[in-house]
Amino acid sequence: MALVTVTIDGQTVQVPAGTSVLDAARSIGIKIPALCHDPDLTPVGACRLCVVEIENMRNLPASCVTTCTEGMVIRTNTEKVIEARRTILELLIANHPLDCLTCEKSGSCLLQEYCYEYGVTSDIYAGEKHSYPIEDSNPFYLRDMNKCIVCGRCIRACEEIVGRSILDFAYRGFNTKVGPFMDTPIGESECVYCGSCVAVCPTGALTEKNMVGKGRKWEAKKVKTVCPYCGTGCTIDLNIKDGKVIGVTGNPDGDVNGRFLCVKGRFGYQFIHSDKRLKTPLIKKDGVFKEATWDEALGLVASKLKEVKEKSGPDSIGFLSSARCTNEENYLLNKFARAVVGTNNIDHCARL
Repeated sequence: MALVTVTIDGQTVQVPAGTSVLDAARSIGIKIPALCHDPDLTPVGACRLCVVEIENMRNLPASCVTTCTEGMVIRTNTEKVIEARRTILELLIANHPLDCLTCEKSGSCLLQEYCYEYGVTSDIYAGEKHSYPIEDSNPFYLRDMNKCIVCGRCIRACEEIVGRSILDFAYRGFNTKVGPFMDTPIGESECVYCGSCVAVCPTGALTEKNMVGKGRKWEAKKVKTVCPYCGTGCTIDLNIKDGKVIGVTGNPDGDVNGRFLCVKGRFGYQFIHSDKRLKTPLIKKDGVFKEATWDEALGLVASKLKEVKEKSGPDSIGFLSSARCTNEENYLLNKFARAVVGTNNIDHCARL
């Protein structure tokens, strides 16, 4: 692969041809703020917060959509650049609720983080403000369009990751907002509630309903595990506080899915603490189910299978595997049915 050499804040680095200035800078540890940019989505250069100064360029280009060229000299922290970023942040919060004390995204909001970094403390631009009602027409997440900065991340995630294209920009100018076709409520759209839009939202515009009031993001311990709903093997993080799972998020390092999940994987975790959940094996004795150890339960199953096989033959037994198991577990059941019991009577619940 062809390489180009660029200089960023005095550091010389070689990057593959076609690399953006933003990615080149981040590859050597230089932090450039960005709100509309997401590494999993197509860059659009909409928020302009990632502007930099490049020699022989008249304006300040957005680094996320500017490609590195041979010999390019880039400066990311000049007074001109810092002032431009500060102005952009001041314009963004001119119509943004400053309720960070009670906002669910406080501590993990990129807008809040950048305002702190660049010393933007208040709304200096007086003018009209939006007062959209909070939308809760769907069962899984809230939409507060007053906190939306129109970065378009959710739109691109829905189109590029999920392939649904439910969201787009509506209206024009000051009244521009994100929503489904004809600005209908999400609950009346064709949304599948996967929550990918929630995963990429940089502000408090989109929040999970079940996590509201459960604790700040930094208070939750993340435990890496595998989603139990199918054999795909998506990696998830269980967000745990005070010994209880308060939410599920996609693991950024997951090889299968990254941060993105389906509706079941992201929102279907309430069974974990359900009082109806079976936590120990049950064996029926005298017509009543009673708790048993795993050794007792497995021993009973083994003895019953052996009894049926000896009495009626192996083909009198059938096995049904589950899509909620891993491929490896389904393979073992297949081997158990064919090699141990001696029957080909095995099927899968998701076959049809």
